[in-house]
Amino acid sequence: MFADRSDAGRQLVQRLRSYAGMRDAVVLGIPRGGVVVAAEVARELGLPLDVIVAAKIGAPGNPEYAIGSVTADGAVLANAASGYAAHEVEQLSGPAKAKVAQRILHYHRDGPAESIAGRVAIIVDDGLATGLTAEAAAAYARRQGAARVVLAVPVASESAVRALKSQVDDLVALEIPAGFAAVGQFYAYFDQTSDKEVERLLAGGAGQVA
Repeated sequence: MFADRSDAGRQLVQRLRSYAGMRDAVVLGIPRGGVVVAAEVARELGLPLDVIVAAKIGAPGNPEYAIGSVTADGAVLANAASGYAAHEVEQLSGPAKAKVAQRILHYHRDGPAESIAGRVAIIVDDGLATGLTAEAAAAYARRQGAARVVLAVPVASESAVRALKSQVDDLVALEIPAGFAAVGQFYAYFDQTSDKEVERLLAGGAGQVA
């Protein structure tokens, strides 16, 4: 059990010490909650902090169920287990694409995104349920030329770990509980993170090693 996302980040960093001060590494939080975890990781490791924007494509009538995910370059990843064909997921991706575009404008309005090309991309989220958004983020980092993709989370479902292990160069999960139902069950305090909080953390710049 983690007290909150900041506590989870402080615990997670203990498994990432080998990346401390690495000049070609960058920490990338998945908005919104993942950025709070990522900020602690970046601060402790002395690395720059940025976001890697991906959004869930919710099922019609059940928006919490992910039938796909979309990333900053507009690429859509369909959830093969959802029962929706790839072309159907693409047709339903409009709201998620709009959300991604809006978040990019918010989070990078003060300057360009950190370049990923040729760098170690340490992608951080507050937890993995299906892992679909993290999978999309990892694929995006590959397309942007990341030399190595590391996915680091405080907690993950067994199914997400199985699905993602082959998609990244290193997967760090502090807890992989058998009784996983939702990410929030492993946090004492799991409030919704606002865009303003994400912007504040990005403005802080974390470790600033670049």
